[in-house]
Amino acid sequence: MAEWRNTSGKTLRDYPRPSLAVDVAVLTVVDARLHVLVVESPHDGLALPGTFVHPDERTHDAAERALRTKAGVEDVQMHQLAIFDEPTRDYRGWVMSMAYGTALARDRLPGNAVLVGVTGGEPDQSLAWDHARMVRLAVADLRARYADEVDPDNLIGHQFTVLELRHLYEAVYENPLPKDTFRRQVSDGLDSTGKVSSSAGGRPAELYRRRAGTYLPRSAAGVFEGHRIDVTR
Repeated sequence: MAEWRNTSGKTLRDYPRPSLAVDVAVLTVVDARLHVLVVESPHDGLALPGTFVHPDERTHDAAERALRTKAGVEDVQMHQLAIFDEPTRDYRGWVMSMAYGTALARDRLPGNAVLVGVTGGEPDQSLAWDHARMVRLAVADLRARYADEVDPDNLIGHQFTVLELRHLYEAVYENPLPKDTFRRQVSDGLDSTGKVSSSAGGRPAELYRRRAGTYLPRSAAGVFEGHRIDVTR
């Protein structure tokens, strides 16, 4: 097949083009706090797991490869957050990055995973390039999804008490939540398992599971919201 040319006789190779990278913000909850998974970059300190997209490779496949080879994480459902296209964002040259986001329970990550705490949507340590902006966007996205459904990323497992669920939401939103108000907001998204918790001490509490296909009321976001994240910075 003949190479495409425009009316001026130029091919695509005649036009400057950026390199394309992917970076993945993996959030988790440890000790009642949000954390983000990072890796040690040889020349730039801590960074999100990322890589350059290979020829004929989809960005999603590149993101999976980055998590597998850089962080030892596999079988992850993730989604695109945004394209980061500031021409001067990378000192190495003109590099655009597609940012992906996901959230995993701590036991889905390697035992030696490097985690950085997140406060107000900001990583507690400096990250390379514009990766702090990606983290802010990932946290805002996480909160939006958790206002729509009960624990959509299964951060606390398949069975849980309302107290455990509330503690998770307090970590996600960095906001103490009144127990009765919280229960009202999430009740339509829960099904009883007919079982009770077996934790030592205190009265056993009823165990619940997520109710498939159920969305939380619109009022949930306003109840849960703590520190509002500015994703424009």
